[in-house]
Amino acid sequence: MPQEQYTHHRSTMPSAEGPQVYKVGIYGWRKRCLYFFVLLLMILILVNLAMTIWILKVMNFTIDGMGNLRITEKGLKLEGDSEFLQPLYAKEIQSRPGNALYFKSARNVTVNILNDQTKVLTQLITGAEGTVFPKSIETPNVRADPFKELRLESPTRALVMEAPKGVEINAEAGNMEATCRTELRLESKDGEIKLDAAKIKLPRLPHGSYTPTGTRQKVFEICVCANGRLFLSQAGTGSTCQINTSVCL
Repeated sequence: MPQEQYTHHRSTMPSAEGPQVYKVGIYGWRKRCLYFFVLLLMILILVNLAMTIWILKVMNFTIDGMGNLRITEKGLKLEGDSEFLQPLYAKEIQSRPGNALYFKSARNVTVNILNDQTKVLTQLITGAEGTVFPKSIETPNVRADPFKELRLESPTRALVMEAPKGVEINAEAGNMEATCRTELRLESKDGEIKLDAAKIKLPRLPHGSYTPTGTRQKVFEICVCANGRLFLSQAGTGSTCQINTSVCL
């Protein structure tokens, strides 16, 4: 620290010893403490600068974004694994061409489709029992993971599959089963329904009351009522379907 010197003259009593000099400044332990704090401040500044550079390097901060997040003309581009702790609002989410898009969570994954008034129109919920769709969905393909079964189920409502050019159900490596509580309907308005298999079994068809005279036969005839109901009738020399009208009631 610069030292200032000044001469103080006493006007009342002249001094025979000459002018007195007083030193002004920081000396001793105060000066050492000041130097110590200045050095500590410089160290903290260097550490802070080094940490900032390290964070920028690790997080991969660039002009286009940070980390796996890039800012493009069309929006945000996210590459790699990412974790969202708060709700995510987006107009469109898609993966890179040729790659699948996965949503993974420790509990449920909820996707809400909102209208202009922010009311939920359609909601996708993925839970332990599978994927629940409260309303109708439109998709070109529904399939399960390899070596796992695919089940389409509607516990309290009807299950309807419609397509303008046809619906194809294919099980390449297993069985296909369709069950319902009340009624299962296969309807074709302009075409036909084709059952192509080596064996077609209808184990629970009702039996008609007609019994041919003579021996007990094991050959049956499949009959169709006017309302579409099927029943079995023991075969005779001619058709026996017209005799079993009570089954069609």
